[in-house]
Amino acid sequence: MNNDMLAGLLSQARSEGVDLVTLRAIVEEASELGAQRTLASIGLDDARASGDLSELRELLRAWRDAKASARNAALAWIVRGFCALVLLGLAVRLGATELLK
Repeated sequence: MNNDMLAGLLSQARSEGVDLVTLRAIVEEASELGAQRTLASIGLDDARASGDLSELRELLRAWRDAKASARNAALAWIVRGFCALVLLGLAVRLGATELLK
């Protein structure tokens, strides 16, 4: 949708006599300046930004792995507990609890 709006504005300016090449250059420079300001506002405008982003990606990957491992471990414990309850129920039903006395 933003591309359609930009194209419409460019065609409107063109119809009013503004050179299309000049308009595209202005849009490109404004976009570049906006991107630089955005990166500066979040602290990613220096030479270490690439390394910082790589480190953040590694941390995020590790967090996701740890979360998945914790979820799998919890699920395994739930399944084991359920199986133990089923076995205990079968033992009571079959009268195997008398063997423990």
